[in-house]
Amino acid sequence: MRKPSRRARAGLAVVVAAVLGVAGCDAAGDGSPGSSNGASRHPARPTPSWNRSPDSIAAVGDSITRGFDACSVLSDCPEVSWATGTSTAVDSLAVRLLGQARAATHSWNYAVTGARMADLAGQMTRAAARRPQLVTVMAGANDACRDATSQMTPVADFRAQFEQALRTLRASAPKTQVYVASVPNLKRLWSQGRTNPLGKQIWKLGICPSMLGDADALDAAANLRRDTVQQRVEAYNRVLKEVCAKDRYCRFDGGAVYAYRFGTDQLSHWDWFHPSTDGQARLAEIAYRTVTAEAPVT
Repeated sequence: MRKPSRRARAGLAVVVAAVLGVAGCDAAGDGSPGSSNGASRHPARPTPSWNRSPDSIAAVGDSITRGFDACSVLSDCPEVSWATGTSTAVDSLAVRLLGQARAATHSWNYAVTGARMADLAGQMTRAAARRPQLVTVMAGANDACRDATSQMTPVADFRAQFEQALRTLRASAPKTQVYVASVPNLKRLWSQGRTNPLGKQIWKLGICPSMLGDADALDAAANLRRDTVQQRVEAYNRVLKEVCAKDRYCRFDGGAVYAYRFGTDQLSHWDWFHPSTDGQARLAEIAYRTVTAEAPVT
C-alpha cells in the first residue's frame, strides 16, 4: 500500500478532528461536557423532593371529606373532616401539619356531598385559586354508589375525569402537591352496617342504593350486584394509583383507606355507612402517614 503524502495526511487530520468535534469526543476523557466519559448533554430531570411539611392545604372530594352524618343525621359536619376539620377529637391532617391556629387560616374545604369524579375539576379550580402547597383528594365512592350498577361511572370515563382534574390544577398550580386517598371498601361498610336496624332504615332514604339496597337480601342477584360494585371500586382505585403515578407531585395512599377495616366505632351512628368522628380520625392518620413518609407508598 502506498504511503500517504504529507498533504493527504494533513487533510486526513483535519477530517478526523472535525468528526471528533461533531461527535463530542474528548481525547483526554476528562469527563467534561461532550466527553464520552462525562455527563450527558441532556441529563435526566431530577425527581423533585416531596415537601413533608406543607404550610397550606385545600381539600376536594365528596361527603366523606365534608364529615357527612358524623355529627347529625343527613347533614355535613366539616369541623370533623379528616382533611381540614378543627375538632380535637379528629386531629385532622391540617391540624397535624399546620397546627390549630394556622389550620384555621390556611386550610380550605371545597368538597361537596354527593360529588362524583366529574365534579372534581370544578373543585380543583377553586382549590388552585388559593395556591395551596397540598391538595387532598377523596372521590369515587359516589361514582359506584348509584341507583343501579348500570349507572356507575365507566372506568374509562373515571380515568379521563381524574386526569382532567389534575390538568385543571396543574394549569395554575404546577407544583402543588396532591394526596390521593383510595375509595373505601363499600362492601365491607355494608357488611358492618347491615347489623343495625336504624342504619338500614336510613339506607332506604337513598344512601348508596347499588350496594346498600335490599340490605338483607343474600340471593344470587343481590350478591352479584354487590360484587359488581366492589369490582368497580377496585378498578377505580387502580385508576387513581396509575394516574397519580404519572404526576411528579402526587402521592396515592397505596390502598390504605380501601384496606382499613372500619368497625362500628368508626361508622356514623346515624347511617352506619359514612365515617364517624372516630372514623374521620383514622382517615386523618392514614393521610398524615402518607404525606409525611420519606418515600411514597407503593
